[in-house]
Amino acid sequence: MTSASLPSRSSHSWQLILADLALILFLLALSALPAAEAETGKKPVEARARSEDAQRPAAFEVAAAQALFRPVAGGPSLAEWLASQPRDSRATLTVFVRHPRNGEAAAWSTARSLAREAEASGVAVRTVVSAGEEGEVYASLGYDALVPGAGGSRQRGAGQGGAR
Repeated sequence: MTSASLPSRSSHSWQLILADLALILFLLALSALPAAEAETGKKPVEARARSEDAQRPAAFEVAAAQALFRPVAGGPSLAEWLASQPRDSRATLTVFVRHPRNGEAAAWSTARSLAREAEASGVAVRTVVSAGEEGEVYASLGYDALVPGAGGSRQRGAGQGGAR
C-alpha cells in the first residue's frame, strides 16, 4: 500500500485534541467544587442563589380569591361575612380600596374601619389603597399566609404589602 491510499489522520487530530482539552477542563472544574464547598460550608450554587434572593426586594403576593366581599346596602357586614367563611390559619383578608382624585382621606378611613372589623374576627388582614378612576371597595379572602414552621419565601402576618 502506498501512503496515498491510507486515510489521513491529521485531519481529525484537532478534534481529538479539543475533546481532550474539554474533558480536562471539566475535570478541573469538578475537582474544585469540593474545595469551595469545604471553605464555605455551602454549595457554591446555593450561596449564589441565596445572595441573589437577599438582594431582591420582597415580592407582594396575593393569592387568588377564595371568596370575595363587597359591601352592599342591606347585605351582611364584613364581620358577619367572615363568620360564614370556613376558618383556616392560612387565610388572609386583603382589603382593596380605590379612590378617585381627592378621595384619599376617605379611602384610608374606609380601609382602616374594614381592617379593624376583620382583625376583630381573628383573620390576618392587609390593606391596599390605590388611586383609580372611580371609588371601589372590596375584600378578598385568600390562602396566601404561611403557617408557622412551613418553608417559603412569603412573609406571614397582617399588613403585608400595604400600610394601614
